[in-house]
Amino acid sequence: MVAPQKILIIKLGAIGDVLRTTPILHGLKRKYPHSFITWLTLKESRELLRNNPLIGRLFIYGRQARQKLKRETFDILVCLDKEKEAITLASALKAKTKIGFGRDEKTGRLIPLNKESFYAFRLGICDELKFRKNKKTYPEIIFEMAGLKYRKEGYMLDVPANDKAYARRLFSKIGIKNKEPVIGLNTGAGSRFANKAWTRGGFIELIRLMRRHTRAIPLLLGGPRELKRNAWIFSRSGGLAYDAGCNHSLGKFAAIIDLCSLVVTSDTTAMHIAIALKKKVVALFGSTCAQEIELYGRGMKIFSALSCRPCYKKECKKKINCMNSIKPQRVFQAVLKLL
Repeated sequence: MVAPQKILIIKLGAIGDVLRTTPILHGLKRKYPHSFITWLTLKESRELLRNNPLIGRLFIYGRQARQKLKRETFDILVCLDKEKEAITLASALKAKTKIGFGRDEKTGRLIPLNKESFYAFRLGICDELKFRKNKKTYPEIIFEMAGLKYRKEGYMLDVPANDKAYARRLFSKIGIKNKEPVIGLNTGAGSRFANKAWTRGGFIELIRLMRRHTRAIPLLLGGPRELKRNAWIFSRSGGLAYDAGCNHSLGKFAAIIDLCSLVVTSDTTAMHIAIALKKKVVALFGSTCAQEIELYGRGMKIFSALSCRPCYKKECKKKINCMNSIKPQRVFQAVLKLL
C-alpha cells in the first residue's frame, strides 16, 4: 500500500486570491494521487474552501493552527503568499520539499524556496515584468512554481444546497422569475487599490442600455461596502434594476451569482466567484493586471488604453483615470456578445 504524501498549502488571503489558487489542487492530486492535502487560510475564506473534496483538512490561521502545524512534518509545503505571517511560518515548518515563498533567516526578506518559484518572485519586484512583459495567468504561474503541468484546470467552488435555496427565495422575494437572463452587476471592488471599481454613472447608463435593447434583467450585487453605492445607483436608474442586497454571507453571495447568466465586475472577489461557477464574465480592469486573470474562454476583459495602467497604486488623483475612461457603450457591446 502506498503511503499518502502529506501536502500543506499556505494561502491566507485575499478571498479572491484564495479562490483562484484552488486549480492547483487538481494538479497536485494528478501528480500525487494518494496525497492528503492540508490548507491553511484566513477565517474570511473558510466558506469557499470548507466543502472542497480535495482538501483533507482546513486550518484557520491563528496560534492554535500554527502550534499544530509545527508538530508535524510534511512531504511537500507550498506557500503561495508573500505576506510576513505566511513566509515566516513556511520557513519555520518542517517539510522535505518546500515550494513557493519563504523568509531568509538572516535578513528577514522574502525569498523563493525553489528555483521554479523565481519567476513568480521576480513578478513582485519588477514592475516592467509584471505590468508589461508577463503573459502568464495566475494559475499558470502557480503550477509552474509547483513543477506541475497546467491543463487549464478550473477553480473549485461548491455552493451548498441551503445557500442555493436561499438565493432562489431572494429572487422570488424581489420579483425575479428567471424567465429572462439575469446579469449581475457587481459595483464595488474593495479599497486596497485605487480605481478598481467602475463608476456609478457607468453602471447607471449600462442598466439603461440593457433595458432599452435587451430582455435581460440587471441585478445589483455587492457587499456591505456597496450598501450606499448600490442604493444610489438603484434610485438614479429609475427602478430599471433589481437590488440583491449587500448583507449576505459569502456562501449565499456565491449562490446569488450562481443564478446569474453573466456578471459584469471589476477585479474583485465577485469576479473570481463568477469564474469558479463557470459564468460568463465581463471583467473591467483598472490598476491591476488583466493578463493574470484566466477567464477560461467564457468572458471578455475590458481595460483603459491609458499608458499609466496597470499601476497597483493606492491613490490616484487624475481627473481622467483608467476606470472612468471606460465607456458604458463599450461594456454593453461586450455584454451583447456574451449573451
